[in-house]
Amino acid sequence: MAGTEGSVRETYAAAIQHDLVDLPDDAYLAGVVRKPMPWLHGVVDDNFPDLGPPEDLLAETKQREEDFKRQGICDAEALNAAWEDTGFADRYRDYVRGSAAADEALDALEDRLAAGQDVVLVCYESDEKRCHRHLLVAELENRS
Repeated sequence: MAGTEGSVRETYAAAIQHDLVDLPDDAYLAGVVRKPMPWLHGVVDDNFPDLGPPEDLLAETKQREEDFKRQGICDAEALNAAWEDTGFADRYRDYVRGSAAADEALDALEDRLAAGQDVVLVCYESDEKRCHRHLLVAELENRS
């Protein structure tokens, strides 16, 4: 993002909890979890459940991940393979671009960026796993 606008980046909740990530002190921590665990609210400033993956896509991907794990594929690689198998990235982008609620949530984040605030998107998946928050960073960057 250019000029006086804030920057957008992403991380996972455990990295914040265990001080594994260096974040600007005034960054706005935006949870992007559809059904957050109660403790997440102590980690983020707000949560935007409409930016979490749709339930059907999440359930299908988790099932495929479990299938791959039963075949002996390790945790991170099982999730990454499930993403490919379910077409997660394209389906998630289609959801975000077609959802008025997701668009409204992105508008709220975009307003913070335009006001010069840094925004950090937060969910649960560690860095070695694919995560929808990576796709959201691109969505926000493409909107500017």
